[in-house]
Amino acid sequence: MNDPTARSGAQIVLDVLLEEGVDLVFGYPGGAIMPLYDALVGSRVRHVLVRHEQAAAFAAGGFARSSGRVGVCVATSGPGATNLVTGIVDAYMDSVPIVALTGQVRTPLMGTDAFQEADIASITHAVTKRNICVRSVDELERTLRNAFRLARGPRPGPVLVDLPTDVLKATTIARTPCPAYPTLIDTPDPAAIDEALALLRVAERPVAIVGGGARISGAVEAFRRFCDLLELPHTATINALGCARPGDERFLGMLGMHGWKAANLAVCGADLVIALGMRFDDRVTGRVDRFATRAKVIHADVDSAEFGKVVHADVALRGDLRETLSALVRALETSEPRPAFGAWARTAREMGTALPRDRTPDGTLSATDVIDAYVALAPSGAVVATDVGQHQMWAAQRVRPVDPRDFLTSAGLGAMGFGVPAAIGAQFARPTAAVVAIVGDGGFQMSFGELATIARFALPVKILLIDNRRLGMVRQWQELFYEQRYSATDLSDNPDFVMIARAYGIGAETVDHARDLEDAFARLFADRAPRLLHCACYPHENVWPLIPPGAATSEAMEAVSA
Repeated sequence: MNDPTARSGAQIVLDVLLEEGVDLVFGYPGGAIMPLYDALVGSRVRHVLVRHEQAAAFAAGGFARSSGRVGVCVATSGPGATNLVTGIVDAYMDSVPIVALTGQVRTPLMGTDAFQEADIASITHAVTKRNICVRSVDELERTLRNAFRLARGPRPGPVLVDLPTDVLKATTIARTPCPAYPTLIDTPDPAAIDEALALLRVAERPVAIVGGGARISGAVEAFRRFCDLLELPHTATINALGCARPGDERFLGMLGMHGWKAANLAVCGADLVIALGMRFDDRVTGRVDRFATRAKVIHADVDSAEFGKVVHADVALRGDLRETLSALVRALETSEPRPAFGAWARTAREMGTALPRDRTPDGTLSATDVIDAYVALAPSGAVVATDVGQHQMWAAQRVRPVDPRDFLTSAGLGAMGFGVPAAIGAQFARPTAAVVAIVGDGGFQMSFGELATIARFALPVKILLIDNRRLGMVRQWQELFYEQRYSATDLSDNPDFVMIARAYGIGAETVDHARDLEDAFARLFADRAPRLLHCACYPHENVWPLIPPGAATSEAMEAVSA
């Protein structure tokens, strides 16, 4: 007689998801994962059917980035699992908490090159915090709970759980009570806090660089208070846009390869760099041996592996960034006299100029005009998800999110095709928010099948398509650094994007002149329906400024083409 308390592996998966606060997953079915899909029928776990597994991983990432909750993606074995890999790597590079659930062939067939078999655990070994193939239904519940614990932190990231078909079908009466994992908050060493304060007291030209760790740890308000107390000039990596207090004149803009001039020059001239939850990516530092050469460095991060990995830290503050900044703020509030750098902040601000831009021929539409119009006309507090390329940099330079969870981009990996599925994930995470995908014509064509997902769920995602009929960033580098030998960057045979959107039942229109932008944006944001605005832009516009490869951050190009 069957034991009524027995549960199948598939039911255990769904039970754990709900107990971990997950009621939504993004996925695509197939043979090996079919028992889980069978269990979804009638479940309280909602499934979002995407049109490609890569989009499932990107959507889970967009969900997690915009909400701080764990995103979950599901795929079958073999090609289903391997199609998740790009999205998993993206989450790994940007410390995004996702759990990937993959089907696997039956355990007796593993290692036999069975149909749709791929050793996804080995494939993802280097790009997950942990991955495991569950061999017994009795191990499943504990494995899944550990997966969520690891995904959440202290430094978040992706975890993969591989689920053989027979494990999903098997039943067990074993129960693994939800463990009461203690909330471990890493606090900084008080002695290190004192060392950091000592450097601040003798500094004359300090600059703070805030990174994605501020978003992850919920340290935004503590960061803003820290900057206010010291009247401190500050800059941000692309993953930290939105950390600065809106309207703060001491914010110098984004740092790095396409960053604002004031940000790069201020860091170059600093005598103290305060690096907060950032990892000194090469797109931020430029040539490392010429980065902030006159500065002492205070580096705060939850992951000690980051200290000294790229830039030497004179003081290392290991711990949760919110706790670290709170400790610094408490010490500064009682400090007499308290350091103040308002005059230096004004000097740093004056190092910059307005963003340089290319001239475009009369009668053609400039992509920067489009982004500027978006900034002026978009709803307050809109969530932006970008794809990757020139439009990503124009958006990062110009968009002013009020919170770092309002600007989503594939920063570390730079994966094209990210924008639309990430926007889908964000819209599910924040259903009342205005969500806008800013995409280029190249990246959009890697994921525009997800228009079907937007239409099926009537998601009010707005798509701003910058169509310059080129793979623009590669074309720009070929122009500047490869003697204008253009290779495989011409997309002049692009399809009719408006017709494609309308084929999915999504409203769309084209704009090709700046005078029409205001009315076009009014129609884009007129209601809560999905809509695409196709902007036919000049194909040879470049992103400025640009730090050339091998150059220092003080050597940015600001050329304007004729």
